[in-house]
Amino acid sequence: MRSLLILIVVLVIALIVGDRVGVVVAQNAIGRKIAAEYDLAHPPRVEIGGFPFLTQAVDGNYHDIDIRVGDWSGQKISVHNLDVALTDVSAPLGDLLHGRTSNLVAETATATALVPYDTVRDFAPSSVESISDGPDGLRVTGTFSVEGISVPATVVVTVVPSDDGMLVTPVSVQAAAGGPTISLAFLRQALTFTVPLQQLPLGARLTAIQPGPEGIRVTAVAHAVRFSNLP
Repeated sequence: MRSLLILIVVLVIALIVGDRVGVVVAQNAIGRKIAAEYDLAHPPRVEIGGFPFLTQAVDGNYHDIDIRVGDWSGQKISVHNLDVALTDVSAPLGDLLHGRTSNLVAETATATALVPYDTVRDFAPSSVESISDGPDGLRVTGTFSVEGISVPATVVVTVVPSDDGMLVTPVSVQAAAGGPTISLAFLRQALTFTVPLQQLPLGARLTAIQPGPEGIRVTAVAHAVRFSNLP
């Protein structure tokens, strides 16, 4: 009886060790693929959810895989804290264990990232001095030329996804105390601009934008993502 118990314990330990080794191999393979395709300095951190891994691997289906990229640059723009969540993923066990990811398919890829306000300002007109989140919305401060007169003002803007990226549009304006009034129609012509972030890695296109204290949090989604189709 004692020998049987020892054997069972040894088998359980072996299965756990094998499970952890298998998941590490698969995670590293996915990380290398992402790093190579997007020219990253270091492979991202990859975590395959669910335990045990081997039962998912045998079935060839994984509920979720999280990819933490960190800083990423593309489309002439840099973002921070880029994370990609893959859900309902299918991939043959043999491919992952041998470092092959081309047959990996995810039903959905949801990417989130932070676009710093300094980056947004890089694409704004030169009259913009600062961009920040305020109680009444995203606030743009600057000095604007009205009929040859430089007028300091604070403008509340909206930021929404568009076909070309993040579209910034003035919705209200407050001139400096004692200064002349600035027409909102004028500002909409002079201050509407686009930040050219159309999509994040894996073909995820912008779906939501949320200003915050440190920058604009963007969310992008792609469906039926095939690693074999990565650029």
